[in-house]
Amino acid sequence: MAYKISDDCTACGTCIDECPVEAISEGDIYKIDPDACTDCGACADVCPVEAIHPE
Repeated sequence: MAYKISDDCTACGTCIDECPVEAISEGDIYKIDPDACTDCGACADVCPVEAIHPE
């Protein structure tokens, strides 16, 4: 199960550096590649607006 970033994302960039497999891509709302995501939850732990949740 991969994590997903909701519309609450503010594109602050905090999560990108936390992803050990570089599964997060930038944009107006960041996106997580479900095939690359290892479900570690590091991104969700650092998200200041709690926009990242398990899918």
